[in-house]
Amino acid sequence: MKKYIYSLALLLLCGSCSDFLDTVPKDALSPTTTWQTEDDAEKFLTGCYSSWIWGEEFFFLDCASDIGYNFHEEGSGYQPTGNGSLTVSATVSFYNFTRIRRVLTFLDNIDRISFADDAKKKDMIAQARIIRAYDYFKMNFWYGGVPIITQFEDGDEAKVPRNTEADVKKYVYDEIDAALADIYDVPDARGRIAKGTALALKMRSALYWDDYQRSLDAANAIKALGQYDLDPDFSNVFTLAGRDSREIIWAVQHEKNLSDEWIVTVANNGDGGWSSIVPTQNLIDFYEMSNGLTKEETGSGYDATHPFNGRDPRMAMTVLYPGQDWAGSYNDVLNTLETVLPDGSKNPNHPNSAANASKTGLTWAKYLSPIEQYDDDLYSTSTCYIVFRYAEVLLTIAEAENELSGPSATVYAALDEVRLRAGMPAVDRTKYATKDDLRELIRRERSVELAGEGHRRADIVRWKDSAGNMVAETVLNTPLTRITGTINYAETTPELRAVVSAATEQIELRKFVKDNRYLPFRQGDLDKNPQLEQNKGY
Repeated sequence: MKKYIYSLALLLLCGSCSDFLDTVPKDALSPTTTWQTEDDAEKFLTGCYSSWIWGEEFFFLDCASDIGYNFHEEGSGYQPTGNGSLTVSATVSFYNFTRIRRVLTFLDNIDRISFADDAKKKDMIAQARIIRAYDYFKMNFWYGGVPIITQFEDGDEAKVPRNTEADVKKYVYDEIDAALADIYDVPDARGRIAKGTALALKMRSALYWDDYQRSLDAANAIKALGQYDLDPDFSNVFTLAGRDSREIIWAVQHEKNLSDEWIVTVANNGDGGWSSIVPTQNLIDFYEMSNGLTKEETGSGYDATHPFNGRDPRMAMTVLYPGQDWAGSYNDVLNTLETVLPDGSKNPNHPNSAANASKTGLTWAKYLSPIEQYDDDLYSTSTCYIVFRYAEVLLTIAEAENELSGPSATVYAALDEVRLRAGMPAVDRTKYATKDDLRELIRRERSVELAGEGHRRADIVRWKDSAGNMVAETVLNTPLTRITGTINYAETTPELRAVVSAATEQIELRKFVKDNRYLPFRQGDLDKNPQLEQNKGY
């Protein structure tokens, strides 16, 4: 249900898609020579998809939360966003109107073309509006109000004040609803937006803005389409072989040798990777034991000396942990705990051995594992990062339904479907019988099921604790640490090979203040638009 963004179409469009908010587009293609055929419209719509969603963004975004860490800063801004040191010159930025400008060009010119099938034309317009709505949703959520730009012919037209967060939210909702009236139920080509993707955007945006009924309605509408289901194998969804899984609603498309997707950003030093985006021990602590008890509960069986043993099966399918079987490592065992290997050689994967070694001692398994699926070139792969998948739909049903009316058969059924697929027991109805207790479970379930997929930062700033404070104010105001210990190579059970000590090592100090709910605009954005008011605290 996905389409590759063909290089030819992208090349044809590159000359007409200069960055928005710069200058009058002197290189724009003439409407009289370009907008003549349906093929012209198809090519320009393909250009609207180009770099619409950067796949690696999702891994990086979790680095701005408690479950991820970014060591190789390189100007991306995720490290300072994660540790609270963000400024106008050191911040992640989602403030970008490039695709919005392309969409405006597309919508302004498509009426020049006569279509054999008017439904096709309406579907293409709907796709473009969803692309624009997604960009406005993302900017509005992270900045709390941005300018709504409706014209671009003159750069001065972009120098306007911010619309309010409520204004942009309504705009996003209206765009989605209008697009849903005309968009195809099933995409006409791989990677194109269809009703499932549009509904997924409606679902997620409403959930993020606490509009639970709207979110629930959208999630149920996705179920009603009958096109999606959980993959029987959790880990398959994140492999090259699983790119056509029924669980995937929409994913960023890549074809090796046509467009690069650098899985190297995930891989550890010993595999020739960068380890620039890695999970943290905080994430490991979220996983329940395989019996459904949290590690803190009496009778759980948790052993701090062997913290990876007996956990939720999703842990080993999401995170590469020390002691795990791993091809190419010493004795095919991943060791991120010891500085020297048993043969006396330097351990390339110890956090202090090299800049490219994971500083948390952990690596993402999603998309990377099994590493044998890739050839030696991790710089160019056919990895297709998932933007929307069906598990999120079920978790949204559980969260929205619980927030609206508390525990119900619907909530339990949605959670059970996700948990049972992973090999976990069904929800204990007795233990999770109240709205508050069930909320705690839903949040934990969402955190482990969607780990590494870019949801956590948004979740911890939108979720509130019992005192009404953002969850981020608790989980991001603590030092980030890693475990220490040794590897027992004689042990045949991977989960028992890591022998962890009580001592931990600090990676960095972290802080989060209320003003960090919204991101700062970068100085360059403020310079381009003097009427763009900076967010409080920056």
